[in-house]
Amino acid sequence: MLEYVPGLAGVPATKSKISSIDGEKGILAYRGYAIDDLAENSTFEETSYLLLNGNLPNSSQLSLFEKKLKSNRRVKYNVKKIMRDLPATGHPMEMLQTAVAAMGMFYAGDECLTGGDFCEDVNYVQNMSVKILSRMATLVAMWQNIRRGYDPILPRDDLSYAANLLYMLDGKEPDDYLTRVMDACLVLHAEHTINASTFAALVTGSTLASPYLVMAAAIGTLAGPLHGGANERVVEMLKEINGPQNVQAWLDKKLANKEVIWGMGHREYKVKDPRATYLQTMMEDWVKTRGKLSKLFETALELERACEDRLAVKGVYPNVDFYSGILYTEMGIPKDQFTPLFAVSRSAGWLAHWKEQLTDNRIFRPTQIYTGEDIRLYGPIENR
Repeated sequence: MLEYVPGLAGVPATKSKISSIDGEKGILAYRGYAIDDLAENSTFEETSYLLLNGNLPNSSQLSLFEKKLKSNRRVKYNVKKIMRDLPATGHPMEMLQTAVAAMGMFYAGDECLTGGDFCEDVNYVQNMSVKILSRMATLVAMWQNIRRGYDPILPRDDLSYAANLLYMLDGKEPDDYLTRVMDACLVLHAEHTINASTFAALVTGSTLASPYLVMAAAIGTLAGPLHGGANERVVEMLKEINGPQNVQAWLDKKLANKEVIWGMGHREYKVKDPRATYLQTMMEDWVKTRGKLSKLFETALELERACEDRLAVKGVYPNVDFYSGILYTEMGIPKDQFTPLFAVSRSAGWLAHWKEQLTDNRIFRPTQIYTGEDIRLYGPIENR
């Protein structure tokens, strides 16, 4: 007998070697490497290679991978023209989905998939992954300037992925510390098993749609406030609280009304999200390195303490969104660019799952439990 499970909670949808979660112990691992270990020691380029290929690269493999990423950063003027015609007031995630889908019309992307044949060209999948991953950051940074009426800042091939992303946002070459912070943020957000956006990528990829459409589907899914868009809501929430002294009264009211506490709780974790733990540590280091404790961070710390007293018994702790938006705010990144940066990072995971899906592909076709009317006879409109 069929059983309906809302949201497919706990229902296996695929087999994967890419990442794993131990929700009881609060461990997230990419290909067997704990996330805090990678965030502390790796780079986004190295982590992306790991996700796409299964193992950490040696020095020559990493050098070649970095070279390929750098050589594919620029996008054609046609894509830039499309972006210029979009409303400047539109959300960057809507731009990103549009631009990524449009790139499929200007760059070859489906020749290995045409006709529904199984794709056995490993080089094709790898090359498409590198091209898309490289250009995601370019699109996000281009929009930051285009929507303000300026020409995009051209990418530089002498900078790392994180440094070039920051440089393209405002034309200023970041220092080593700022680059390291961005690098760690990209690593932390790169992959998280079969979440909603990754599942969207799997479903779209299973139809043998082009990788650009696979990515566009994932981007659209990530945009929702119950997924990637939650980091924006956290910053709005903390500004609404307006200081640590207001936390208790604000939380009492929210809990009494059974309203959402943004950034709190995660379906996979019964303890604090390990990414939130690392982001909090980064925020604390930011305060020591860059100056005073921000009001947002003070409020967040107090809110976490208050929620632990009230919600920890239910297994509700901060997730990755709770501290990421605060750190991005301190870095001077506009609030509506938080989720696009999430998409830039998560592209590595999406592409890894797309590649894995193609190795043993079968189109997704779940069933349903019908709850509608029995078969009925059609009657003339005058008799209804």
